[in-house]
Amino acid sequence: MSLQKCFIVDSTLREGEQFELSHYTLADKIAIARALDSFGVDFIEISSPAVSPSAREACKVLTGLRLRAHVAAHLRCHMDDVRLALECGITAFNLFMASSPILRASSHGRGVDEIVRQATEVAAYIKRERPEAIVRFSCEDAFRSSLDDLLSIYVPLSKTGLFSRFGIADTVGAASPLRVMQTLQIVRTALGPDIDIEFHGHNDTGCATANAWMAVEGGATHIDTCVMGLGERNGITRLEDLVAAIYAVDHEAARARFDLPALKPLVELVARIVGVEVPFGACIVGSSAFTHKAGVHSKAIIANPKTYEILDPADFGLERNVMIAHQLVGWNAVKARAGQLGYDLDAEALKRITATLKDIASRRRITNGDVDELIASAAAVNGNDIDVTELKAAA
Repeated sequence: MSLQKCFIVDSTLREGEQFELSHYTLADKIAIARALDSFGVDFIEISSPAVSPSAREACKVLTGLRLRAHVAAHLRCHMDDVRLALECGITAFNLFMASSPILRASSHGRGVDEIVRQATEVAAYIKRERPEAIVRFSCEDAFRSSLDDLLSIYVPLSKTGLFSRFGIADTVGAASPLRVMQTLQIVRTALGPDIDIEFHGHNDTGCATANAWMAVEGGATHIDTCVMGLGERNGITRLEDLVAAIYAVDHEAARARFDLPALKPLVELVARIVGVEVPFGACIVGSSAFTHKAGVHSKAIIANPKTYEILDPADFGLERNVMIAHQLVGWNAVKARAGQLGYDLDAEALKRITATLKDIASRRRITNGDVDELIASAAAVNGNDIDVTELKAAA
């Protein structure tokens, strides 16, 4: 599976609900689900209906929206959870059980053989009740599990024919990109080319997006994301990061799959609901994403945006910002701004304006308004014969 074709399982309504500041109303969940669906994710993962009566109500409402994306419930591999999900109209069942020794001892207490037996029984029940169901089984904390244990779970389960795909979860963010790729390659080889594999990666060590990318390189077909990477602790792979990676690999594929201009409004919606600011450095949607400041960068960007942009802001309904109100400014950026204002100044005039800007900006913070006043003053004295004293006074 190539990165541009991997399926997105967005968990903003499940993992994102576990973020410390999240408190979704039913109206919030509906708005987020519709926005995710309009953007183009493939699965929308929601909290288990076993969590609370309000979660059950949300499950029923969200499955009734008839979205293009599959609405998948995140469920313990347990008959009680599954029965509730069936009652709520769920057709995609994201089952999980802990596989690492530390979590097995602290949660369900079962051995590998018992995990296989229970997963088989639960999946068989789902298929009897809902033959068209999409059933995923995931090993929680897979990267603190031995490979022998993982394969002893995945391989026999794959032979039952009950499961649509298997999940490999880096639940505590312990894995490195190289280890993720190597583990996925081993599991992919064991399962063969026809079994789908999902990766869920936490960001405790800052590697969630890199790990997701390497999971696909290793054979994953599905990647879990959240808007802004919301989730337990510092969350999981950010939706916007993965979209940026997909776009960078194949922008045509990204444009075909997603409503790219809808990404920023989606992120702003979730940020508003949760009550946080969109990080300034966030891929695509951050305030600095398409901002250029250094003179060398600005000159190149003005001549050819591809020199310093792997992403085209226009595809996302955004604009680039070539900054001019600072002491790093180059005269090519000043020329571009003068042209926007309708002034045609020669190179010498532009260089003198730039020198004045640098001087003033070295002593205080300046604004675009200050720059525009300097350019207007220079134009008023006919460009080539600029009185620097007048320019400084204008500032």
